[in-house]
Amino acid sequence: MNWNPVLSDADFGAAPGRTLSERQKNATATGLLTDDIRREQDALRAADHLVVSFPLWWYGMPAILKGWFDRVFTNGFAFGVRDEHGHVRKYGDGGLSGRTMLAVVTAGDRAAAFGPRGISGSIDHVLWPLLHGTGFYTGMRVLRPHLVASADRLDGETFLREERRLHDRLAGLSSEPGIPYRPLRGGEYDREHVLVDHVCPGEYGPDVHTASASGRGRRVQRYEYRHCAGAHDQVQ
Repeated sequence: MNWNPVLSDADFGAAPGRTLSERQKNATATGLLTDDIRREQDALRAADHLVVSFPLWWYGMPAILKGWFDRVFTNGFAFGVRDEHGHVRKYGDGGLSGRTMLAVVTAGDRAAAFGPRGISGSIDHVLWPLLHGTGFYTGMRVLRPHLVASADRLDGETFLREERRLHDRLAGLSSEPGIPYRPLRGGEYDREHVLVDHVCPGEYGPDVHTASASGRGRRVQRYEYRHCAGAHDQVQ
């Protein structure tokens, strides 16, 4: 695509504004964004799923892909949108609500290194900025990353097995449950966007922002909070 990864004033044409963010929002609202950005946004509007495939590059995305997010996820399109009450929609709601995001990641290290006790850290934690800070922030249903480990050392048989595993994963995108991140407006965060005291007290890190539903019914809904000390079930 020869994608230009550099966010700059050139993206916004003659759109007014005191800050880059203001100019970006005005350009988004008035159709003044550059053609390459508008084409990508139109593709996202038409999409049910966003699959982001990349080699893990110093524990993140390569620069050009990061630049795609920087330029395409504009203020007024992916974020900075408001609900009927004037609240900014984010963390579980946003401009890209209704879509699913899957990160497909190749890495050179073995799979165990990206496990809960692996030296690289859990792959969910490694990709926290992308999964929670970009996908969930903009309202998408985020799936657990699809990791292809030891990608530079796959023999023919292993390659075919990984290919089938990925095809199976892609075929089930619509029905696969997303990572159960806690929504900002679900009653578990205070006005400073900090978890309230009774949710995972004394626990820290990305896992405290994730809950898993253990049972559903018409009158009772119970949640078990992952990696929390003690039982902090919420019954509604």
